[in-house]
Amino acid sequence: MGDEVDAGKLRHHGDVDVRPGMLDFAVNVQGEGPPGWLRERLVGRLGGLGRYPGEGEDRAARDVVAGRHGRGADEVLLLAGAAEGFVMLPKLASRLAAVIHPSFTEPELALREAGVAVARVVLDEPYVLDPALVPEEADLVVLGNPTNPTSVLHPAETIRALRRPGRVVVVDEAFADAVPGEPESLAGQSFPDVLVLRSLTKTWALAGLRCGYFLGPPDLLARLRHGRAHWPLGALQLEAIAATADPAAIAESQSRAQHIVADRAAMIPRLRALGIEVHEPADGPFLLIRVPDAELLRKRLAGVGVAVRRGDTFPGLGPGHLRLAVRAEAEVDRLIEALRQVGI
Repeated sequence: MGDEVDAGKLRHHGDVDVRPGMLDFAVNVQGEGPPGWLRERLVGRLGGLGRYPGEGEDRAARDVVAGRHGRGADEVLLLAGAAEGFVMLPKLASRLAAVIHPSFTEPELALREAGVAVARVVLDEPYVLDPALVPEEADLVVLGNPTNPTSVLHPAETIRALRRPGRVVVVDEAFADAVPGEPESLAGQSFPDVLVLRSLTKTWALAGLRCGYFLGPPDLLARLRHGRAHWPLGALQLEAIAATADPAAIAESQSRAQHIVADRAAMIPRLRALGIEVHEPADGPFLLIRVPDAELLRKRLAGVGVAVRRGDTFPGLGPGHLRLAVRAEAEVDRLIEALRQVGI
């Protein structure tokens, strides 16, 4: 199967298609930078950058994250972005890893590059997860929830049904905080065989700082952490992780999630009015669309300064798919105008 895999497509991410000055519907980050209060917290730490971050600072940040999810601090592993978490997965020494698709491609890439055997479980539209599709011999299962790029939110009960003796289930919840109330999240539930990966990049516009964390049983986190370099996170990363896990920040993130719901609900009919097929139900801060010639439309939109995300790089999707970030009304006005200008 390895000969069939296009590593270039697995490596593709939407940021490479965004040039300075473009209207960005390709990247799912909400806003151009963190809110003012978070910037102030980070600026307040600049004077201490001459010191190495110590274990006490790491523990303090883990305590806040643990409190946010109702877990113990030993169930938290802080990361330099969710991408670092994916690179750690080969340390679990899987014999066969099943990756649910269509989904974010970084986990499969990390596993394959480490020589781990990968079985793709490709869901057909409407991309409903069926645990029976996963090979019984798979001792590692990786999926996203809500899933990038389909915007499908899998029921927590269905994800729990993936558990088997000798199997580890990894749930990428990078966009879970964009769902009001996080109803299907497993972040607050402790299982001996489930790892939950969270990212702060999207909601808090921290893509340039690289912040995230794993939640899971201490023994699995120890395996992931083994061989890690000293001082894996800097002081600003630790500060951002702690700041965005406190109660005031959680309340703000839920307010942001409600705005995303409203913006998405307003955006869908406007796209459909142009004859664009939009996949629903959609619960993430992005939409999967289908048009007759996605690559041609993408290039035409780029020509008028609008960036959208290719869909054909996601296993299970084809040349008609694109992903659009959910944006506010003013930005959607410009997108609709551009679509009318170039035609679909």
